[in-house]
Amino acid sequence: MSLKHAILGFLGYRSCTGYDLKRLFDHTVRHFWPADQSQIYRTLGRLEDQALVRMELVPQQDRPNRKLYHITDAGREELRRWLTQPLPPPEAREATLIQLFFAGAVGDQQVLDQLRLYLQGARMGLAQFEGMEFGDLVAGEGLGDARDEFYQALTLDHGIAMMRAEVAWLEGVVALLEDRIRDQ
Repeated sequence: MSLKHAILGFLGYRSCTGYDLKRLFDHTVRHFWPADQSQIYRTLGRLEDQALVRMELVPQQDRPNRKLYHITDAGREELRRWLTQPLPPPEAREATLIQLFFAGAVGDQQVLDQLRLYLQGARMGLAQFEGMEFGDLVAGEGLGDARDEFYQALTLDHGIAMMRAEVAWLEGVVALLEDRIRDQ
């Protein structure tokens, strides 16, 4: 997935400023697709160059003019095209696993201490996700109708499933390391 298509998706619901888009990312999809403000603005510039969005200057008193972005027909077509294309397999990049891969360079107790901290954070993340209603993510954002919400809610379900799997895996790894240390 690209930031380009996520922005087109949001603009498909309503016109937004770059600031509005950042807020939408933070309130709705941050748990699986974070974006920083500078990435958003750079991408908006490229989308405008490609005529997938158009920018409207909205005058404001005592403040700089607002740049309001609207999706164009070409942008809607690009979004539809992308939504119907097969997605490539996800690329996994996990800092935890690269650290674990090279963990033989430090002591087992140090690795265990790090993994226990990571497990604690994963449990907290899981509790947060499990305590969340989908409406908490998109409350007041007006991102479509009930059909849209059905698909949007599936992203929270995915987050919960992934966090449960992460916690279960970490609990197993911690137990293995505890056994290894005890047997030394």
